[in-house]
Amino acid sequence: MLNITLPDGSQRQLADGATGYDVAASISEGLARNALAVTVNGEVRDLHRALPDNATVSILTWNDPSGKSTYWHSSAHLMAEALEALYPGVKLAIGPAIENGFYYDVDLGEGRSISSEDFPEIEKKMLELAKNKSRYERKEVSKADAIAYFTEKQDPYKLELLENLEDGNITFYTQGNFTDLCRGPHIPDTGTIKAAKLMNVGGVFWRGDANRQQLTRVYGITFPKAKDLTEYLERLEEAKRRDHRKLGKELKLFAFSEKVGAGLPLWLPKGTALRERLEQFLRKAQVKAGYLPVVTPHIGAKELYVTSGHYEKYGADSFQPIKTPNPGEEFFLKPMNCPHHCEIYKTEPRSYRDLPVRFAEFGTVYRYEQSGELHGLTRVRGFTQDDAHLFCRPDQVKDEFMKVIDIVLYVLKALDFNDFTAQISLRDPENKAKYIGTDENWALAESAIIEAAAEKGLTTTTELGEAAFYGPKLDFMVRDAIGRRWQLGTIQVDYNLPERFDLEYTAADNSKQRPVMIHRAPFGSLERFVAVLIEHCGGNFPLWLTPEQFIVLPISDKYSDYAYQVKAQLEQHDLRGTVDGRDERIGRKIRDAEMGKIPYLLVVGEKEAQDNIISVRKHGEGDLGSMPLADFVKSVQSQMVEAM
Repeated sequence: MLNITLPDGSQRQLADGATGYDVAASISEGLARNALAVTVNGEVRDLHRALPDNATVSILTWNDPSGKSTYWHSSAHLMAEALEALYPGVKLAIGPAIENGFYYDVDLGEGRSISSEDFPEIEKKMLELAKNKSRYERKEVSKADAIAYFTEKQDPYKLELLENLEDGNITFYTQGNFTDLCRGPHIPDTGTIKAAKLMNVGGVFWRGDANRQQLTRVYGITFPKAKDLTEYLERLEEAKRRDHRKLGKELKLFAFSEKVGAGLPLWLPKGTALRERLEQFLRKAQVKAGYLPVVTPHIGAKELYVTSGHYEKYGADSFQPIKTPNPGEEFFLKPMNCPHHCEIYKTEPRSYRDLPVRFAEFGTVYRYEQSGELHGLTRVRGFTQDDAHLFCRPDQVKDEFMKVIDIVLYVLKALDFNDFTAQISLRDPENKAKYIGTDENWALAESAIIEAAAEKGLTTTTELGEAAFYGPKLDFMVRDAIGRRWQLGTIQVDYNLPERFDLEYTAADNSKQRPVMIHRAPFGSLERFVAVLIEHCGGNFPLWLTPEQFIVLPISDKYSDYAYQVKAQLEQHDLRGTVDGRDERIGRKIRDAEMGKIPYLLVVGEKEAQDNIISVRKHGEGDLGSMPLADFVKSVQSQMVEAM
């Protein structure tokens, strides 16, 4: 008999040779019917693969991220099968699942191409094949047999992939008439794929090398129910309406200029007001938490980044060095703030009594992103991080880390990001060459993060290989109003940079000790945070943050003086707004103010001027009636207090 442990700690005994499906069936018929894959001791596997003894098993369905990923990986194989049927002789490269759906890179051969006009035919073929309910069959093959198979198929891409695979670790998956080189896992059969939509097509180079063959990348997405696809497409349309590039232009927040340069945003007055208010909000919280503001230059000597390790890791992604008339002297645009803060720490001797020291800076950094990767404010070449670096004793690390978590939670709550998980990003144990530092220091840093997140009661996931090169991280993964996932705040524990910069403090016994460094950025970067915020709230910013909280709309020019009196009185109460003094009909003024997403529209005419009142309209809600200015001020101020 096999002894199986379920996620809740309960035990199951099953016959030798039992599979994940058998475990699901022992729990409920419904779970077995909806099961897509299984985790065995944390590894995702095929549902019908035999289980080992004494395994911890979890059943994956469509509601689990790993279940969706397996489903979409299997859908990539289904699309490849359809492409082979429709485009005989097509050569296949790779076809992974991605966050929403999947893609497959293919070589169609000379003179053939795929466009969006071909999508309906491919989708039809996919669903036709899916109805066959073909099983995804796993088969272990020798390297020699695998090479022979793809040599016969004349598929150079699979043969190249096989070069780096070891004999004894090679598997094929077959469904219907299609066989692929694949580690898996896959869903049980194609029958659960009920809806398919191809989303995009583009060109990519094999293995990202511009000197190699250009391939066609076809993106798609599938669902177990047709209504799921309909809802997904509706969310995409809503995402287009919320696109921060579109709203940023309409709301006059930011712009880009070819003459200034790609990926270098220009903040317009309203956008600057928004950005500065975010800065003030965090600065206030940081002062209360004992942070010390610092300012560092936009450039640094090459040696600074050689010492930190950033030159080795990011040199290729940096702007070219700035050479001076002095031979051999080179500077770089600052890619990170942390090396500068290390040098600030070294400006004076530190005692164990001085720690922790917390330096905070809204520091602008620069990285040379490829032009094809630039995207509005979410991927730029110059951006401002709400950066801080905390230098503390080893016994202070967990407590300081937990205090930083409090600041991140405060930021997320104030901006209505209530749906999030904390991702514990650890080092890849199989590829330690990507990182700096000793195994001992990495173990200490990773333990501090795991313990702090647990004590704070955070909902967490763990991702291997997602750590920074100098230390593990806690990344806050936020879902916006339409369900998309974004990485915003980050906290990192670093034992390595203090060593590289020879940082020290005098301990109680007068010995010299290394501080531990905590990196943190609750926003991440102001540019990316603002982009996500725009799309999350659709441009309807929280009242305390929005650049213009009100606009006064005089019915005619006769009431302009009263309109400006209203504006002046509201500004005395720290409310922000303008007067629309244009010679336009009131209907046009109201419509334009609604388009500008200004929270409160204050209409004034003869009655309002006589009675010293205002007629109030709320954006998206309509007429709230007339009221004295004092009542309006009280209402608005109470809303802002509640939000904070």
